[in-house]
Amino acid sequence: MQSRRNFLLTGTAAAVARSGRAQSRPNVLWISCEDTSPDLGCYGDAYASTPNLDRLAAQGARFSNAFSTYGVCAPSRSSIITGMYPATIGTQHMRSQGVPPPYVKCFPEYLRAAGYYCTNNVKTDYNFAAPATAWDESSNRAHWRNRASGQPFFSVFNLTVSHESQIRAPRDQFERQTAVLAPGQRHDPEKAQVPPYYPHTPVVRRDWANYYDLVSAVDYQAGRYLKELEDAGLADHTIVFFWGDHGRGLPRAKRWVYDSGIHVPLIVRWPGGLQPGSVRDQLVSLMDLGPTVLNLAGVHVPKYMQGQPFLGPNLPPARRYVFAARDRMDETYDIIRAVRDKQYKYIRNYQPCKPYAQYIDYMDQMPTLREWRHLHAQGKLKGPQQNFFAPEKPVEELYDATRDPHEVNNLAGNPEYSGTLKRLRAAHEKFMKDTGDLALLPEDQLKERMRPGGRWSEAATPSITPAGGRFPKAVQVTLGCPTEGASIAWTTGSGDKPHWNLYSQPVRLDRSTAVRVKACRLGWKDSPETTARFEIG
Repeated sequence: MQSRRNFLLTGTAAAVARSGRAQSRPNVLWISCEDTSPDLGCYGDAYASTPNLDRLAAQGARFSNAFSTYGVCAPSRSSIITGMYPATIGTQHMRSQGVPPPYVKCFPEYLRAAGYYCTNNVKTDYNFAAPATAWDESSNRAHWRNRASGQPFFSVFNLTVSHESQIRAPRDQFERQTAVLAPGQRHDPEKAQVPPYYPHTPVVRRDWANYYDLVSAVDYQAGRYLKELEDAGLADHTIVFFWGDHGRGLPRAKRWVYDSGIHVPLIVRWPGGLQPGSVRDQLVSLMDLGPTVLNLAGVHVPKYMQGQPFLGPNLPPARRYVFAARDRMDETYDIIRAVRDKQYKYIRNYQPCKPYAQYIDYMDQMPTLREWRHLHAQGKLKGPQQNFFAPEKPVEELYDATRDPHEVNNLAGNPEYSGTLKRLRAAHEKFMKDTGDLALLPEDQLKERMRPGGRWSEAATPSITPAGGRFPKAVQVTLGCPTEGASIAWTTGSGDKPHWNLYSQPVRLDRSTAVRVKACRLGWKDSPETTARFEIG
């Protein structure tokens, strides 16, 4: 689809893409899904029906200790796209418009500068608007097929069928979403093994079965993208990542720092690089995905990034801990931080006076939670089922995630675990200090720091040198912008939605054209667009 791209430049990223050095770099495909825990057959879940993902795991490696930084999509995705903790860069509150520091970029920019064709289909949800410089294309048509011949690609396909809202969708809508399932793949609610903190009622089992049906639908969609690679003869030359953006979309899972909210599936197929059928138990944060892709592509990982590569050459020491958090969720505030090693989870509740089960309108539409609240009001809950409705939270929680995977037995007050409690508490406090965690800064003050007076900052209009004119032969054009941290996008295309190139080095024009330029910075308004006309020959 070269007609949609700009091929006037040489000596720039697109030319690098055609070089032998770029061609030797691997392609990378990401398949992400929403609101999904490691509830797949390859993770030992006998209730699941996920043949395509099980096959992918058999061809690659399954990571057993992968975790998101937040139990909800927008903050989690902000950390994935930047390689930074949300509470460091101001993107920790759900559905906020954060303003990251000027040095922070969307990591695909570094791949684009190195000659990769980068596409996103289609969800962004980064807690800031995705700049034109992040992707070659971000739309429901974005695909690696649209790249130039021989150009390596990084392509993302976001599968949304497993989103929380689909579990409780009207039955006709739910059946359309899961129409690909064979009759034998439908999950019987009576066979659902619901966690011990839920009431075991038909309503809850129905939601649980619906969730598993949606995960099977994800499996079908993932299989389609994997088949496209195979049909194009690219499977052996492409590193495939499958991951979930946070845990399952059910109460006490999504939005929470329990493993049900942050433990995610992660499968990587790297032909020649990972042993087929292997299991890796290293701790991985989803924030590490971007740095890992950069490392695999031979692109320098910026020192500011808090994520770290877990595959490829010259790896740093493996993580001892992963960290997670909860801040405002929709209209409801809380402040929770967590640290986890391979066995234990420590949780610090900074607002213990607030109950776990605060009302959140969107969350409370789930039949499971409505049923749960109803039974609590009737006094019919027992054991772990009633803990969620305690009027207050403990300041500290400690769980042995190996022996107590549902995290219902708080060990924080058990003297036998005092050493573990002190170690993880210290790790948490050091993390808060080292990362400049903004947890205790009220959101209105955070907004004022990022956007004084509620006014959006705007990137300055870029410069074009030379500023157009007539030239007897090809001309080198240099672009600049005085705004700290701004990236520059340019195009020779027309219309409202041209293909925007990322400016990374001078542009060589060899025929007459107009060059359109704008500057982008995360959390700011784009600059006014400026244009220069060049007549060549």
